[in-house]
Amino acid sequence: MEELSHWIDGREVKGTSGRFSDVYNPATGEVIAKVPLATAAELDAAIQSAARAQVTWAATNPQRRARVMMKFGQLINDNMDALAEVVSREHGKTLPDAKGDVQRGLEVIEVCMGAPAMLKGEFTDNGGPGIDLYSMRQPLGVVAGITPFNFPAMIPLWKMGPALVSGNAMILKPSERVPSTSILLAKLAQEAGLPDGVLQVVNGDKEIVDAILDHEVIQAVGFVGSTPIAQYIYGRAATNGKRAQCFGGAKNHMIIMPDADLDKAADALIGAGYGAAGERCMAISVAVPVGEATADALIERLVPKIEKLKVGPYTAGDDVDFGPVITKASQERINRLIASGVDQGAELVVDGRDLKIQGYENGFFCGPSLFDRVTPEMEIYKEEIFGPVLTQVRTQSYDEALKLVMDNDYGNGTAIYTADGDTARDFASRVNVGMVGINFPIPVPLSYYSFGGWKKSAFGDLNQYGPDAFRFYTKTKTVTARWFSGIKDGAALNFKALD
Repeated sequence: MEELSHWIDGREVKGTSGRFSDVYNPATGEVIAKVPLATAAELDAAIQSAARAQVTWAATNPQRRARVMMKFGQLINDNMDALAEVVSREHGKTLPDAKGDVQRGLEVIEVCMGAPAMLKGEFTDNGGPGIDLYSMRQPLGVVAGITPFNFPAMIPLWKMGPALVSGNAMILKPSERVPSTSILLAKLAQEAGLPDGVLQVVNGDKEIVDAILDHEVIQAVGFVGSTPIAQYIYGRAATNGKRAQCFGGAKNHMIIMPDADLDKAADALIGAGYGAAGERCMAISVAVPVGEATADALIERLVPKIEKLKVGPYTAGDDVDFGPVITKASQERINRLIASGVDQGAELVVDGRDLKIQGYENGFFCGPSLFDRVTPEMEIYKEEIFGPVLTQVRTQSYDEALKLVMDNDYGNGTAIYTADGDTARDFASRVNVGMVGINFPIPVPLSYYSFGGWKKSAFGDLNQYGPDAFRFYTKTKTVTARWFSGIKDGAALNFKALD
């Protein structure tokens, strides 16, 4: 069995802790590798190395750092198939979906190629008699990224791209369930010209996360995962004086108005609800039709589409719409939540439990499930299921539907399908959710905007990628300068304006 490594100082390094975590192929249920879980001492060695490398990297001018990003992007594109294969093998998602995972990360790297423009400061000439004022954006130093299992390429790239091009060194702690993609990306970054030590990949579990949060050299932490852990990391990082950018769970709703194109809305719900087996923080998991007629017509369109979905291993190619969930525990949790929905009175229209695929009987597969007549008190509504389960909550008016979305604890993404521009504008203006789609199901912004939710979906003031990322990974220094050229001025004991 393969024993994986950390990536330290530009090379693969075996773990020394003696502790390992199993890495599974979710399609077969087999253990395919063991990943080492680092100790605090191993982490400290990586951090000290990163701190030394960061000094020279920060002194490299932004344009040269951007050229490394340009080459890195080219290498990611050239190695798209290899990266997708690694993603699919450890995560289980289909190859087209895995390529989309890589592509959305690559788009952030492409924005990082223009980083010199994002890192410019400001300048005021002659702000006072012979006085100039200017600001500089400078890197923080050593920062950390803690990334989840559901996007093994995209989210590490979201973290490392802006952090590195801004002149920081990064300690990346990927999910121990999908560690190999981060190592491959680190190798490509080295090939692109990133100096050894500037990017370190340290594998681990909660022990190493706590060590990251407590280490005095780490200046900032970016995290994506569940809400309880996001809140924990944000609180502990802030207590230790670190910047923190922590993104948690979601319960994303799509409102379907009576005037909507129901065929397009149904297609959108199929892709947004069941793609990647529902393991997306931007998945639509709640359909909210307005009016009984709309709800009945939507169910009528959804059922045949759901029944045609094909579930299987990524190796089946184009014959598969989505693959397994990440672990046996996830599969069991999803089935338990489906059972709770039945017990609590929801109507299970399509039951995806107990799916067995010939030759893959031990895989972690869940078939697509659909609930109707769900109410906000039910566990399947309150919990983030993170699986291929779509629930329908019927409402009688636009205001009732809007209130449902706004009263939910989460605020990552939402959407509305309607033919009425006034309704769409009102929804976009009033809804208390960070990312909004209008006749668009998964409103993940393009990479030159910023990604981020509201309420219990996000902790911290700045979002991921786009302009916010460069603000997060840099600090502003403002200089007030005066050059004496015959100006006579006596000592001033009062705090006076420059002019």
